[in-house]
Amino acid sequence: MQNLATQCGSLRVVGLGPGADALLTDSVRTAIAGATDAFGYFPYVERLSGLGHLTLHGSDNREELGRARSALNLAAQGRKVLMLSSGDPGVFAMASAVFEVLDEAVPEELARWAAVDIDVQPGITAMLAAAARLGAPLGHDFCAINLSDNLKPVAVIERRIRLAAQADFAMAFYNPCSKSRPEGFERALRVLKDECEPQRLICFARNVSHADEALRVVPLQDVRAEMADMRTVVIVGNSQTRQVGRYVYTPRSYGVADSR
Repeated sequence: MQNLATQCGSLRVVGLGPGADALLTDSVRTAIAGATDAFGYFPYVERLSGLGHLTLHGSDNREELGRARSALNLAAQGRKVLMLSSGDPGVFAMASAVFEVLDEAVPEELARWAAVDIDVQPGITAMLAAAARLGAPLGHDFCAINLSDNLKPVAVIERRIRLAAQADFAMAFYNPCSKSRPEGFERALRVLKDECEPQRLICFARNVSHADEALRVVPLQDVRAEMADMRTVVIVGNSQTRQVGRYVYTPRSYGVADSR
C-alpha cells in the first residue's frame, strides 16, 4: 500500500499583494508556478485565470472556513494547493482561517490532513503599501484594526479604537465601510473625534498600486465618512504625525531626543 506521506501534497497560503503584479513576492510567484490548484475569493482567483496549469476554485467572501477545509482535503489527495488572499495572508486573511479549521477538526479530518505540508508565505499588506506611498505614517508604534463587524461585535471595535487613541498609537483601518455596512467608518470617526485633537492627520489611500490610485490627507475636523470605501485603507496618525511637503510621516522618537 502506498505510504500516506507520498499521497499527501501541500497547502501554500499566499498573499497576492495589494494589487500590482510588481508587488507580488518572488516566493509567491514560485509557489504559483508549482501549484496544481488555487482556492480563494472570486476576485483573487480571477487574477490567476490566465494560468493554464492551475485548476481554480472560487468562492464567496464569507465562505472562508469551507474554503480552507476543501483546500486541505484536496492537498491530502496529493495536490499542490494554493490558498489565496490579497495583501499578506496573515493579516485579516486566510492563514488564520486555515488554522482555525485545523483547530476545530474532528479526529478523522486530523488523520487525513496530518501529512499535508502547510506553509504560510508573507506578502505585502495594504497598510504597508499605503504607508509607503504616503511617506512613513506608521514610523512609530501603530496598530491595525478591521472595522468590519462580521466576526466581532461593534462594541469591541469601538473599544479598541478608543484605547488605541488614548494610548496615542497610529492606526490603520481595514474594511472601513461597505454597501452592507456603511456605518463602520462613521462610528470610528465619532470615537476619534472624542479622543483626538481636530488637527490629527487622517490619510486615505484608495486602490494603492492600481492605475486609479488616490491618496488624500485631511485633518480630522474635516473628515467625512463618505471619504472611505472598501477599497480604501485609512491611516490615522498619532499626535506627533506631521506633513513635510506632500509626504506624511510619524517621527521615530516620541518625546525624547533623537539618539543618532
